[in-house]
Amino acid sequence: MSPMQARRWWTPWLGWGMAAFMSFGALAQAQDVPLQRTEVRNWLLRIHEAAQQRNFHGTFVVSAGGQVVSSRIAHYCDGSNQYERIESLDGQMRRVFRHNDLVATLWPGSRLAVLEHRETLSTFPALLHSDGDRLSDLYEVRRQGDDRVAGHEAEVLLVRPRDAYRWGYRLWAERASGLLLRAEVLGGQEDVLESSAFSDVAIGVKPQPESVTQPMKRLEGYRVDRPALTKTGYEQEGWVYRQKPPGFQHVNSVKRELDAQTAGRPGEPARQLLQTIFSDGLAHVSIFVEPYDANRHRAEVLMSMGATQTLTRRYRDWWVTAVGEVPPTTLRLFVQGLERKK
Repeated sequence: MSPMQARRWWTPWLGWGMAAFMSFGALAQAQDVPLQRTEVRNWLLRIHEAAQQRNFHGTFVVSAGGQVVSSRIAHYCDGSNQYERIESLDGQMRRVFRHNDLVATLWPGSRLAVLEHRETLSTFPALLHSDGDRLSDLYEVRRQGDDRVAGHEAEVLLVRPRDAYRWGYRLWAERASGLLLRAEVLGGQEDVLESSAFSDVAIGVKPQPESVTQPMKRLEGYRVDRPALTKTGYEQEGWVYRQKPPGFQHVNSVKRELDAQTAGRPGEPARQLLQTIFSDGLAHVSIFVEPYDANRHRAEVLMSMGATQTLTRRYRDWWVTAVGEVPPTTLRLFVQGLERKK
């Protein structure tokens, strides 16, 4: 797997972010207020639940690694059902529709549709990958005052990591609903590595689930690809992690067959790609393992794109690709700790 392929497969929809439109100077004047463990959990759960349970639509803009992209998003919650629609506004047209765990990604230009069942990772404007109980052990959270984003009053939180294995965050949550309006990923010196924000957003709109479900059914003229993902466990597949960065826990493991171009010679057993996801509650890391192929796997590299790092390495007869919005040290520890079971 190439670093670019890994980034595409790892990211559920897009990398989210936005260039800041307002100076943070006024906020810096506000005195930081540290939050207690219960307050941290309640704040972050409120942000996460707003992204799951609120009906909203708007435009968000992503700024990472010198690139800026924008997308339209609509999210509806109708009872226990969730519906989401995302349309890219820059570059190649792409539309993503989600009904619960069924995801349809459409490329109108090439008339390709990819349908798959998958667990969605928490991306902007969602946040958590857990219930938030452990986050106070890994991050210090401080309240930093009030601000306005896209015409909405927001409360600002600064999330500082307690070690060097994760980035920090600055979060703007809409005061009334808790919906995340803006988020920055911060480096070691609290420099902005990547930012995400709504340029406009309407909250509390009327649900329109048919605007999601109908396009998922109208695929005439599209070449439909249905990749089969099989749930598994990395130990079940013969792997073990002798060491992992502190605070990261196993979330999920899936495997799929490689496509025809990378599946090997005729008559050989189908080659498979194993993806294992770890999370500390905010950040997540994906580790991909596939058979080594000298024709495709040439360089062991570390690549950076905003907050996202990609590390590739050969291990015996396998090729390992690690991707995550974490410091390079974190990826190295994961990759160096991965071993084949004896």
